[in-house]
Amino acid sequence: MIPLRPLGVGEILEASVATLRRHWRTVLAVTVPVAVVTQIALVIVQRYLSVAQPVLHPDATPSEQLEAASAYLRASFAELAPSMLVSIAASVFVSALLTVVVSRAILGRPVTFSEAWQEASPRLPKLLLLSLALPLAAGLFSFVAMLPGLLLGGGGGAALAFLGGLAAFVVVIWMLIRFSLASPALMLERQGLLQSLKRSAKLVDGSWWRVFGITVLTQLLIGIFTMLLTIPFTAVAFALDGIEAGTGTAVSWTYLVVMAVGGVLSSALTYPIAAGVTVLLYVDQRIRREALDLELAKAAGLPGYSSTES
Repeated sequence: MIPLRPLGVGEILEASVATLRRHWRTVLAVTVPVAVVTQIALVIVQRYLSVAQPVLHPDATPSEQLEAASAYLRASFAELAPSMLVSIAASVFVSALLTVVVSRAILGRPVTFSEAWQEASPRLPKLLLLSLALPLAAGLFSFVAMLPGLLLGGGGGAALAFLGGLAAFVVVIWMLIRFSLASPALMLERQGLLQSLKRSAKLVDGSWWRVFGITVLTQLLIGIFTMLLTIPFTAVAFALDGIEAGTGTAVSWTYLVVMAVGGVLSSALTYPIAAGVTVLLYVDQRIRREALDLELAKAAGLPGYSSTES
């Protein structure tokens, strides 16, 4: 599946796509149902919980504008929270099973959906805790960094809150990349929650910029692919039942269903790419630091390697 040596960026991306191509039955058996459930939840939220932007009088005072903005943000959070929870749960499920699929594919071994589920299911609760802990920690840190400016108020407070938020953004990005390999460490090494975070930090140490660059490039390519894939569905949705943004009218079922079909297709194809890159980054870092390539060669039963060799 991969050359048993440190991997280049192109090889990581190519191998993640090859996993989808070679094991498409197992991969799609994981991603399609999850994408369908996620899009159904999103459709329900957009249909019944969608919040229209507030329309203010031109002579509204700054306090009225602030109150309207605060009310809109609270309502938007209430709208996004259910779909975010569903998305996190879907991400955990997909990440767990695809980690098993990719790890087997690296060794050239096929895996069925039931085998992947049997191996991954015991780790799902810990992976869910990990997936919730990182964004919650990032959000809490950002809030604390902006809190002095929010309490101060006025122009100076706004400037202080902006600087605090900017500093928090930098720290959060650093933290997320540092712990980005915790998920495969938890799944493949059967580590605990804290041990997985420490393991990720150790693997990323000294290679932060490389992991950051590959992660950003992957997300950029996925974003471009998703945009290109959903453009036709967006055009069809507007042609069948165009909507006027900001009117406060509920979005039509026709529009939502067409967009959901595009969302299912794009999610089903991009989930394995993102998961594959994360697992392959983990494997690559272990090859570079721990000579994992020798262990993989033995596990794959390649000629010239054996479990008894020293």
